[in-house]
Amino acid sequence: MVIPFRSVFKWMVLLRKSPRAISGGFALGTFLAFTPTIGLQIGIAIFLATLLNLNRPAAVLMVWITNAATMAPIYAFNYLVGTFFWSGPPVKEVYTTFEQLALNLLKLEMWDLLDQFESVLSLGREIIIPLCIGSTIVGIVAAGIVYGISQSLLRFMIARREKKRAIGR
Repeated sequence: MVIPFRSVFKWMVLLRKSPRAISGGFALGTFLAFTPTIGLQIGIAIFLATLLNLNRPAAVLMVWITNAATMAPIYAFNYLVGTFFWSGPPVKEVYTTFEQLALNLLKLEMWDLLDQFESVLSLGREIIIPLCIGSTIVGIVAAGIVYGISQSLLRFMIARREKKRAIGR
């Protein structure tokens, strides 16, 4: 299934006119996608987007970056970044652990949210601490990049729409 990104962006623009709110939602969702909060990410995204007055659908859309298929490489990279600040087991071992975790998550029902999060917590302190440090760093960088790109694209799309409306008058 191919997602029509242009249609999704147009829908986002119609939901909330503020490029700041939409870009902020994209950035928030991106940051959360890189954190090891699998199972709780959507709820956290909706809560924080509401609290910060950001676009909730944009935030929820972006947390889907991490799923069972992408979890192992994303979390392994985050873990690697975190090991520069806090030592832990070798990355190859941890990657295998994340692959196994992803397979275990596939066996759980979608609505077993706490079981999903408890699976991540069961990794142990020697993995969780570098993972959280790396996830925070990678999440902040990725969120900043997504915010800048989406802000530019949304401003361009809104300006183009306004130009078309002006010509049509």
